[in-house]
Amino acid sequence: MKKVSLAVLISLSALTGAAYAQTENGITMSTDPARAADVEQRAQDLQSRQEAAAQAPAEKMPMKHHKKEGHSHHKAPAKAAE
Repeated sequence: MKKVSLAVLISLSALTGAAYAQTENGITMSTDPARAADVEQRAQDLQSRQEAAAQAPAEKMPMKHHKKEGHSHHKAPAKAAE
């Protein structure tokens, strides 16, 4: 019986912690249709801006292709004179 009570107590503590975290972060629920439409409109605007920003650099700058060579592009250090 003690194990069941302990399990119930731990479960309730976890649920309480989750509920507290949601209220502290400003997560709220609204049934106002105008507010929901506003949130959806802002989400669509943000998505379209992100898509436009992702496509713009690809159109402006051509792709660079690097040749793979067997040697390094770095110069070797100069040898000291004896």
